[in-house]
Amino acid sequence: MAQITLKTAAPGDEKILAHIQTQSWKAAFGEILSPETLARCTDVSQAEEMYRHVLLHQLADMTIELVDGQPHAIAAWSRSREMRTDAAELICLHSLKSGWRQGYGSVLMEHVLAEMAAAGYGEAVLWVFEENLPARRFYEKHGFVPAGERKDSFGAVELLYHKKL
Repeated sequence: MAQITLKTAAPGDEKILAHIQTQSWKAAFGEILSPETLARCTDVSQAEEMYRHVLLHQLADMTIELVDGQPHAIAAWSRSREMRTDAAELICLHSLKSGWRQGYGSVLMEHVLAEMAAAGYGEAVLWVFEENLPARRFYEKHGFVPAGERKDSFGAVELLYHKKL
């Protein structure tokens, strides 16, 4: 079994965060987003700058998952951006394709859900692309259910999922 370590992301981790996010997007969204949108959203330098800003201003709780000492996945969450009174929002959970379906994402998800509950939230929400069936199955495995809301995002449809904590 691989050694899994979770660490809180801090200023200086921008390159790790950007690398994992952009590689994950390329692997997961190639059939969902247009090539132009995917190229724009996977610009590493822009992702680094975004994460630098998020970390500097503490806009989200961020965790990096290391597998056998190597960065493999990231997660970010905060109070719901739609101002739901008792909800925390999973903003992202990204991992490198090489470790998909090996349980690493579940370790990270359980950690994030525990953090949300410890912070006093009663509900977790997230948005997921309607066409991203593997992600939807993953979230459903962890107790999330569709909330019945949809929105257009990056030229595709996202569904809102929620879960009581």
